[in-house]
Amino acid sequence: MQALNRWLQRYFSDPQIIFLVSALLILFAVLLFLGRMLTPVLASIVIAYLLEGVVGMLIRHGWPRWLSVLVVFVLFMLFVLSMLFGVLPAVSRQISDLVQQLPGMLAHGQQLLMQLPERYPDLLTEAQIAELIDSLRRELAGLGQQLLSQSVSSVVSVITLLIYLILMPLLVFFFLKDKDLILSWFHRWLPRHRAIAGNVWHKVDQQFSNYVRGKVWEILIVWAVSFATFSLFGLNYAMLLSVLVGLSVIIPYIGALVVTVPVMLIAWFQWGWGPEFVWLTVAYFVIQALDGNVLVPLLFSEVVDLHPVAIIVAILVFGGIWGFWGVFFAIPLATMVQAILAAFPQHGEPSPERAGSSGDDPHAPD
Repeated sequence: MQALNRWLQRYFSDPQIIFLVSALLILFAVLLFLGRMLTPVLASIVIAYLLEGVVGMLIRHGWPRWLSVLVVFVLFMLFVLSMLFGVLPAVSRQISDLVQQLPGMLAHGQQLLMQLPERYPDLLTEAQIAELIDSLRRELAGLGQQLLSQSVSSVVSVITLLIYLILMPLLVFFFLKDKDLILSWFHRWLPRHRAIAGNVWHKVDQQFSNYVRGKVWEILIVWAVSFATFSLFGLNYAMLLSVLVGLSVIIPYIGALVVTVPVMLIAWFQWGWGPEFVWLTVAYFVIQALDGNVLVPLLFSEVVDLHPVAIIVAILVFGGIWGFWGVFFAIPLATMVQAILAAFPQHGEPSPERAGSSGDDPHAPD
């Protein structure tokens, strides 16, 4: 008990530390228990946070805020409409075509698998290949049942989507328009002496803004380049595959490996081992290499580097808690944890934020 008391006194004797921990626990509880109900609000906050960077850039160039918000919001709505009426129909149509062509692809793949025992009798037997084919059929049957169950609930999904399409743009607009008013309202309920929390938020805000905006640009660039490359080669399902390649950058390391499988399989079913397959493979891996070695360092030059193990653990933990958004924000959330741990006093000494401040929040309103 004495060791526990000493540990509590060392790390929780400062009221600012208590406020920081309490705020984090409240935020975590709200997201955990009310996150599903507040999904449109949370998603709108994320979108407004992304657009605020463009609004701030226009304001720094002398534009009034109301005009900056209006222009950015109109451009955002044009982008959303282009996705809804341009990209989504093409992706949906290609998914339907792929489902229709899937039995023929599977039959062709089954013929090739049955030839393996003849070529490699010491490694594979016909019984093993038959067992593999049966397991694949069971998996496909289960996938078909899932698709059927989703189609039954498609009416509810369409209604939910329509509500989101009406509600979220309104929320995004008001979050952008009344940003200062909303923040000042929250400041009224916060204690004045919150220098540690203010410094932690300042660091986390830099990481979030750099990472999230950079990640959105990375998705768009990789998607556009992949679509242009696949279309140039005449690859089937170019839009669908390019969207998958663009979204794969959300999950570092793992996403690129996973999306490579459908790209290579569809190219192989279309061309076999011909020169088109070889050149497409080369072009695809060039895109991946440029993304990892040129685009990522350029977009994320100011983001704190994390060890690959820390990134994978963050993806598993936050993705398991919050799904897609947890995966998307895994790296900035990991940097937030790092900043919070750095704010705690080490060996009983005052934290750097505490030592360098007078006790008042430098960002608090007067």
